[in-house]
Amino acid sequence: MNPPTPRKPPESAARALRTDVRVTFDDAAGEAVLRGPVTSLVLRPVRGPLRTVLGRLAGGPLPREELYGGLDGAGRERADALLARAAHLLAYSVLTHEEPSVRRELVRLEPTARDAVHRVVEVAADARVRLSRFAFLRTRAGALVLESPLVKFRAVLVDRAARELAAALGRPGRAGRAGEITGLSEAETLAVLSPLVGLGFAELAGPDGTFASDSEPVLRQWDFHDLLFHSRVRSGRYDGVFGAVYPYRGEIDPLPAVRPARRGPATALHRPSRAEIDARDPSLTAAVESRRSHRTFGERALTARELGEFLYRVQRVRVHRTPGPDAPGEDEVVSRPYPAGGSLHELELYVTVVRCTGLAPGVYHYDAYAHRLVLVSTAEADRRELLGVASRSVGSDVRPDVLFTVTSRFQRMAWKYRAMAYATTLRHTGVLYQTMYLVATAMGLAPCGLGNGDADLSARVLGLDYLRESSVGDFLLGTPAAGPVLPAEPGEEWHMVNSPEWALPPDGTGKPSTE
Repeated sequence: MNPPTPRKPPESAARALRTDVRVTFDDAAGEAVLRGPVTSLVLRPVRGPLRTVLGRLAGGPLPREELYGGLDGAGRERADALLARAAHLLAYSVLTHEEPSVRRELVRLEPTARDAVHRVVEVAADARVRLSRFAFLRTRAGALVLESPLVKFRAVLVDRAARELAAALGRPGRAGRAGEITGLSEAETLAVLSPLVGLGFAELAGPDGTFASDSEPVLRQWDFHDLLFHSRVRSGRYDGVFGAVYPYRGEIDPLPAVRPARRGPATALHRPSRAEIDARDPSLTAAVESRRSHRTFGERALTARELGEFLYRVQRVRVHRTPGPDAPGEDEVVSRPYPAGGSLHELELYVTVVRCTGLAPGVYHYDAYAHRLVLVSTAEADRRELLGVASRSVGSDVRPDVLFTVTSRFQRMAWKYRAMAYATTLRHTGVLYQTMYLVATAMGLAPCGLGNGDADLSARVLGLDYLRESSVGDFLLGTPAAGPVLPAEPGEEWHMVNSPEWALPPDGTGKPSTE
């Protein structure tokens, strides 16, 4: 049979305040304040039946009849309007089927989005059920909670029996027997499963025995961590503190805007003049339209002068601003050639030099403030390991002149931004990639951004703490090889779409780049 259709919960469903919401009363002013971690709600006038209902909610979860006990029809209507207005600060509860004096709360379902709609389903005792592969358990404010990027609610597993039931749902099984080890009756087990399935934390097997999160085409193409990340780094689906809120101001000192210079032999780099660049560079449009990813490189080696110009144009510190004595707690900001959120510029470049005229092979850190390279490692094994990862990312053996490892000083972002710090670092990495592509193209060099790297390996080679600073991107650079960038394969058909003639390979051979 087909899975049941979710529906709204019955009016008798138990209600409660969210576990992180508190209510205070000012009876003289006739008002009540519901305070949550992110938002608060002031209600007035709060007298008579409204005062009674809020007072009962503050005491713990209650079924509707007990919550509204003693209220006439008009009082219940006013209470319904109150609950509707405060819906984002309230929760639904699942209680054991016992007398009020010994009754226990099993699960509290808290909305995490303002448009969250509670849904339940009738779960048959013989139905096969399990947790969705997108559901996960974690600790929050001292309680174990069940969450999912597909669900706009959080299930607080209040009682031990609910926690044991959630663990049991890790494997598919008969719904009526899922709670056998918990001490819950079959009816109580099904009462817990009703909202868990209705909301999407758990799922029932379809007629073919498969579960939707494994078989539905759109869901199959989402990895768990990707969908969770997507749901948490943009506002709307989650109720956590979000954005530039400076969560650690006054508690933790911010990182300096400029990374302290590393110790080691340093090599000063060429600083190009604006006149030198303007005399040679193509137009921006020409650079954008002729940009390609190169996986093979030319016979001529990159020069130290070219590397110096490249780094100067993509990553140098242009301006460094420090707050004055009248602005304690403000963070430093810098300006670099590419934009960054809050002008924080947390990204660093490490340069693995394989072949570069005028510069010895080795692994270097780019000191963007002094525009120089500081030697980190001369070990050939380190270079070989880093290039091995780059080759695996490309899918073939690559021999660039230089491999750039992009790292992030994570706490530079996290000190200011909540819930979006790492996502913003990845956005910055993309912006830096495009800047590197365009500058390399303008200079007549061969660039290639990589989609994967080994953050643990690079942290070891570069002498970094994985949690403080580790890699978020990798980029190849060399001189261009002769011939087409992407040789045509037998049987392929390539059609130029919205591309001017001068965007084709100069000799008319090969195929257009699609990346």
